[in-house]
Amino acid sequence: MTIIMLGTGNALVKRIYNTCYVIEEDGAGNKFLVDAGGGNGIMRQLDAAGIAWQDLHDIFCTHKHIDHIMGMVWLIRLIGTAMSRGTYEGEVRIYGHEEVIRLIRMMAEGLLQPSMTAELGRRIRLVVLEDGDRGEIIGHPVTFFDIHSTKARQFGYRMDFAPGRSLVCCGDEPFNAQWNEQYARGADTLLHEAFCLYGDREVFHPYEKHHSTVREAAETAQRLDVKNLILYHTEEKTIAHRKALYTKEAQQFYDGRVFVPEDLERIEL
Repeated sequence: MTIIMLGTGNALVKRIYNTCYVIEEDGAGNKFLVDAGGGNGIMRQLDAAGIAWQDLHDIFCTHKHIDHIMGMVWLIRLIGTAMSRGTYEGEVRIYGHEEVIRLIRMMAEGLLQPSMTAELGRRIRLVVLEDGDRGEIIGHPVTFFDIHSTKARQFGYRMDFAPGRSLVCCGDEPFNAQWNEQYARGADTLLHEAFCLYGDREVFHPYEKHHSTVREAAETAQRLDVKNLILYHTEEKTIAHRKALYTKEAQQFYDGRVFVPEDLERIEL
């Protein structure tokens, strides 16, 4: 199982892409895309990662913020056009809670040509999620859950990809123990947002934006007894040294493996 980080930045980054990633198994077959960034840069990132968009058949949009949802319109344009030309095999399933799915449909129908949206609701399946819904994606069981966001409603997920091994994503907000601990405790890998270093909190004001610092993400991972911690959704002003700086701070509070990926980096689970 591999995670390919297409983007690792927050909403306002310019030199890197917004946070989104692909999960694949053994480099073949269907791939699972989580979020799509803020625009047509998703096409550039997929191409740079060597991922054919024709291999995307499961896409999950966590919430409605523009740095997560706007790239969906470009993917629907690509896939819908290919379907109309007979060059896309099978169907694509787009998952999200009711508001996210409604917005995706509204944007696609309002902005794209009818030939691009002809398969919306048919081969382009819009799957409305409820808290606790379960399914199977790239051959593995997945549970979607409401993170009980302090901002826009947002869902995360848990994927069990091997006996006793799981991947958990709780969105791009601080971990909510009341609602999310049942999914994350003891996970093999936790994806957690880290807006900035703890020492830079007066510079970047993460708490005002409902985000965490590296220290708090690491403390959460330690308490949850997870084996691997992936930090993402960061600022970009420290990008030249971000990996070293974030890793050093996280290791002060967390005993497991720390990953601070760059855009397009691959993480083997």
